[in-house]
Amino acid sequence: MGKVEAGIPEDDPRNPATIADNVGDNVGDVAGMGADLFESYVGSIIAAMTLGAVAVALDGGSGLVSLPLAIAGAGIIASIVGTFFVKTSDESQIHAALFRGLMVASIVLVGFAWYLCNSAGLDFGAKNGLHLFYAILAGLASGVIIGKITEYYTAFEHKPVQSIAEQSETGSATNIISGIGVGMKSTAAPVVVICVTIGVAFAMGGVYGIALAAVGMLSTLGISLGVDAYGPVADNAGGMAEMAELPPEVRERTDALDAVGNTTAAIGKGFAIGSAALTALAFFSAFGAKAGLELSINNPDVVIGLLLGAMLPFLFGAMTMEAVGRAAFSMIEEVRRQFREIPGILEGTGKPDYAACVAISTKGSIREMVLPGLLAIAAPVAVGMYSVTMLGGLLAGALASGVMMAIFMANAGGAWDNAKKYIEKGHHGGKGSEPHKAAVVGDTVGDPFKDTSGPSLNILIKLMSVVSLLLLPFFIA
Repeated sequence: MGKVEAGIPEDDPRNPATIADNVGDNVGDVAGMGADLFESYVGSIIAAMTLGAVAVALDGGSGLVSLPLAIAGAGIIASIVGTFFVKTSDESQIHAALFRGLMVASIVLVGFAWYLCNSAGLDFGAKNGLHLFYAILAGLASGVIIGKITEYYTAFEHKPVQSIAEQSETGSATNIISGIGVGMKSTAAPVVVICVTIGVAFAMGGVYGIALAAVGMLSTLGISLGVDAYGPVADNAGGMAEMAELPPEVRERTDALDAVGNTTAAIGKGFAIGSAALTALAFFSAFGAKAGLELSINNPDVVIGLLLGAMLPFLFGAMTMEAVGRAAFSMIEEVRRQFREIPGILEGTGKPDYAACVAISTKGSIREMVLPGLLAIAAPVAVGMYSVTMLGGLLAGALASGVMMAIFMANAGGAWDNAKKYIEKGHHGGKGSEPHKAAVVGDTVGDPFKDTSGPSLNILIKLMSVVSLLLLPFFIA
């Protein structure tokens, strides 16, 4: 509304939606992502402890229940150590400094994990502490690798984002087509990494090893979530600089910080998606073992479940995208109304009603999330009451489809955002040019991709798995 229709800068205090934008950054990329990753972390710990208890009962092993908690505790210490290595005086090295802190935390955790796995006398079946250490290491390494892959596809120093900016020279349509292509392409490498992690973790510790890999991936959450939260902090700093009418060089510095923040936020989403896949797979394995299922594609119930499950992330994603569209429509109409009816806003003599825009997004988000939330709970219940075998197929289909969709949407959104930032740094005409306007449109499409639908798909696949596992005795009865 501000940049394209009214021709005023982003975060200009004359725009009534500016405060809502700043609030939304905190709610979405700090509180929302924190809740998502916290759920994944707790889910992976519970899954590992549950599977460890089963292994103890069957094979008489020891220490398997407490190991996930010990790794989580070590992760707190490792994350604190990592924060001391995040420092730089060069704005071009901001991302390197953040990544250095994450790497130091990961290395410290490797040392802790080695000690814990080799001193606790872990043993079950043919596996021992060294096997479990490798499972944890696989999860930790995959998180770092997925982060670097995400950085490549979403940072404006690399070709994918620069290609989107270049495509903006021929308008909004080519910008959006290019962004969708980058997002789709970005699913390949992370999925291969997740597959390798699952294979290694299973070979080292069976299903318990997969759950431990998820714990390993999230064990440095203390610093990885801090890196993720860096994005909205930098974004809001830029907004405050604009609203306070600070010198232009201040905004240039905050824009440089914000561009890095877009990438770090995307890396946080990469962690969330990868961990959600491993956590949901651990729950799914526990579900299959408890139900005694043999999921064969020769069984029509399994195939029906697979197709229904693969469809659900698309339906869920559509519901959340349309919810953002409806709330945004109301917001735009409100901003237009205020520009039209409150005298002196654009001249700087009238005061906008910021609270009205905050209320629209707050009420809209709560109201619009009721149906998607019900879908995530009702779908496994309805299918499970009909056939437990079909429910197993449903979970498998939702896991495969949901991970692809989540990676695609999160990375496409981050790439669109940084393509706009790349143009604003002076490339392809700079601010106010036609390519810039096209990039603003792409960024507007990317916001619900990366901030709503993409991250919420993690919740869908985890929630469906948990509901199915909890209600399994009822379905069997």
